[in-house]
Amino acid sequence: MSLDRAEIEDARAAASALDASDPLRSCRDLFVGTQTPLVYFDGNSLGRPLRATADALGSFVRDDWGGRLIRGWDEQWMDLPFTLGDQLGRAALGAAAGQTVIGDSTTVLLYKLLRAAFDHVHGQDPRRVEIVVDRDNFPTDRFLVEGIARERGGRLRWIDTPLDGGVTASDLSSAVTDQTAIVLLSHVAYRSGHMADAAALTAIAHDAGALIVWDLCHSAGSVPVHADAWNLDLAVGCTYKYLNGGPGSPAFAYVAARLQDALAQPIQGWMGAADVFAMGPSYLPGRGMRRFLSGTPPITGMLALRDTLPLLERVGITAVRAKSIALTSFAVRLSDTWLAPLGVTLASPRDAAARGGHVTLSHPAMREVTARLWQRDVIPDYREPGGLRIGLSPLSTSFAEVADGMAAVADVLHAIS
Repeated sequence: MSLDRAEIEDARAAASALDASDPLRSCRDLFVGTQTPLVYFDGNSLGRPLRATADALGSFVRDDWGGRLIRGWDEQWMDLPFTLGDQLGRAALGAAAGQTVIGDSTTVLLYKLLRAAFDHVHGQDPRRVEIVVDRDNFPTDRFLVEGIARERGGRLRWIDTPLDGGVTASDLSSAVTDQTAIVLLSHVAYRSGHMADAAALTAIAHDAGALIVWDLCHSAGSVPVHADAWNLDLAVGCTYKYLNGGPGSPAFAYVAARLQDALAQPIQGWMGAADVFAMGPSYLPGRGMRRFLSGTPPITGMLALRDTLPLLERVGITAVRAKSIALTSFAVRLSDTWLAPLGVTLASPRDAAARGGHVTLSHPAMREVTARLWQRDVIPDYREPGGLRIGLSPLSTSFAEVADGMAAVADVLHAIS
């Protein structure tokens, strides 16, 4: 039996009240596609584009690229990885200027910072050969440290975590030793949405004499990060999720100022050189964040950030987080009412303070449910084992959208059960 009309109308009435009191409600109209009935539950994989970006991209092709041509590099493009990096650091990372740069893919930037951090610590103390990482971290993260351990003669120390949770202080304290070189953790777990206590875990790594690298892919633009206040060492995150940078938009790297001149990144390219146009016979690394660049910056891939970051600065990450908590809490409430009787369990932290911007709902049929929902223009994503993941982007998602989407999930589950 499917949901009755009264249940759906009650949820829609509650959603309408939440939307009416939402201080960010006007932001939704700034995004492409929000005027349609499509329900988008995958903002933690690919954010919607801003309507301003559609105009800006065309203008860039006509005027900046088409009009200025190669002069654009001298006029603004050479500085863009750093100016946008500083703006991103200010808006989303709690990072002072000169510590954030935008450049390669998440994978490449993670590799560069992990290798640089491992070599630095191991070079100071050859006994330190261990890389600590959790088994439920994102595949790229795990694959990278496996490769780096092989390359550099290191070894991995694994942390086991529940699929509906993440790494705790107790977990990390038990894993680090006097042989730990680096720790790699995700601030918000990609599967469960568990949000780690980054400040506490960073302190544990430091007390053990190690450096820590943070994956901020599911954090940046969704939850507050205080990189400087938390004494973070290094961090990498993508820009195509909550930062609405577009498919394959470049990632960002944060390197604390105290470490920049001490680290040697392993992919030495001309853009990381001290004098980019000297074309000298040998590599001399640039100062500050320049040394963490390698090749020519992907300028067109950065353009959408010029629209998102001012919006994020204007509304403030604190307001974004408040809306995120309200959205995910509303989704959990509807799941408890409509889906739990059908055997669905919450595979994310129930405490909103320990949860990032998405929730995962677990049921053996969720792969089929996801496929059927896509056919109905309700777009979550699926993660093994049996997890339907609902990513709610605070700037573009309404509570009415959540109510309609959760009703569709219940309807499909009823239909196949």
